[in-house]
Amino acid sequence: MTHPSIRVGRVVCAAASLAALVYIPASSGDVPGFTIANFFSYFTVLSNVLAVVVLGVGGALDPQSPRWDAFRGSVVTYMVITGIVYAVLLAEVDVNVRDPWTNNVLHRIVPLAILLDWLIAPARTAISNRTALSWLWFPVAYGVYSLIRGPIVEWYPYPFLDPRTQGYVALGIGLIVLIGGFVLIAMAIANLGELAGRRRSARAR
Repeated sequence: MTHPSIRVGRVVCAAASLAALVYIPASSGDVPGFTIANFFSYFTVLSNVLAVVVLGVGGALDPQSPRWDAFRGSVVTYMVITGIVYAVLLAEVDVNVRDPWTNNVLHRIVPLAILLDWLIAPARTAISNRTALSWLWFPVAYGVYSLIRGPIVEWYPYPFLDPRTQGYVALGIGLIVLIGGFVLIAMAIANLGELAGRRRSARAR
């Protein structure tokens, strides 16, 4: 079983993420162009919703099944993608988040916390690279959704997904680079978790 202090930490982080997710739409009624549909069209928001589930359930119930381990690994991957993409591409961009504390929670604190949780209390079953690559269906589906919805509502969640400012050729090249980076992140998460699991098993002997 996972140490109680780690489980408490999971619940605290889940509560912080949930508080930020609730606070942003509750306080954005006067923001021009803000809609709930657009809010839930941010990858950051969707990945944090999944993080609330993983951290909350992990803290309250601490599941141990291989299926849960794989799901947990996928969400860790999405949150690490969130943190890295924000730091590299979006730190100086307006992503419709006005309050510094919500911005820090969703883009920095929770991504780092869920990664540390994965390393401190890793999956109990090995995760193959094939499984890790299967996690990427979600960011790929998200990209397709954003590109289809964008011209319909004349709004894109992120500048790097907006063909109006860069053209489709530059967009396509950028997305290929991003997908390549996501592949590396997913495989790194799976392998780091396995390495951490081996070290934990070695210490337990």
